[in-house]
Amino acid sequence: MTRVALISATPGAIGPAKSALAERFPAAELWNLLDDRLLSDARNGVTPELAERMRRLIGYAVDGGADAVLLTCSLYGHLARTSTAPVPVLAPDDAAFDDVLARHPRRVLVLASIPAALHDSVTRLRDRAPGLHVVGVHAPEAFAATGDTKALTDILLRACQQESTVDAVLLAQYTLAPATVPLAAQTGLPVFSGPRSAAARLRTLVGQCSG
Repeated sequence: MTRVALISATPGAIGPAKSALAERFPAAELWNLLDDRLLSDARNGVTPELAERMRRLIGYAVDGGADAVLLTCSLYGHLARTSTAPVPVLAPDDAAFDDVLARHPRRVLVLASIPAALHDSVTRLRDRAPGLHVVGVHAPEAFAATGDTKALTDILLRACQQESTVDAVLLAQYTLAPATVPLAAQTGLPVFSGPRSAAARLRTLVGQCSG
């Protein structure tokens, strides 16, 4: 069985990642590694010390037999992109960005409950597609709605209603991912989230490595 290590900065990210992998990569055996200070310690940015801490966690996962590693906190995604680990190490939302851009949207709405996550995702999406109109909306109430999919969806739906001319929605945090399907149903828009896209990408990457 393929072992996938999830490295998380908040317990709320584990459930969405686990659900997405169960749906899209059921052959994966999950191994959860949680450092619940990674997010709060990065309130002023990811310092060299924090970057090294994440690298050690990635190394620990690889040494422990992980066939792939998924980081679930977008603030640390750049460390996945520069990783020299001998197994695939995936940033939280790179696959979701690819899925969004594959639809060739003109205007994308990015939703987040944490300002730093919103800024990070909006900036990187604009960098990836300079001609794309990217709008970010901060939905702070969503932070406390983790674990209540209906309440979370209602909060994000109200946030979507602030921007009525978008043609795709990106959820910038794993903790928002449970609202992906119901939000798409209620808005009629394609809604993308890191866990679902990452799970499909991991299945492909691991298959390529084993092949």
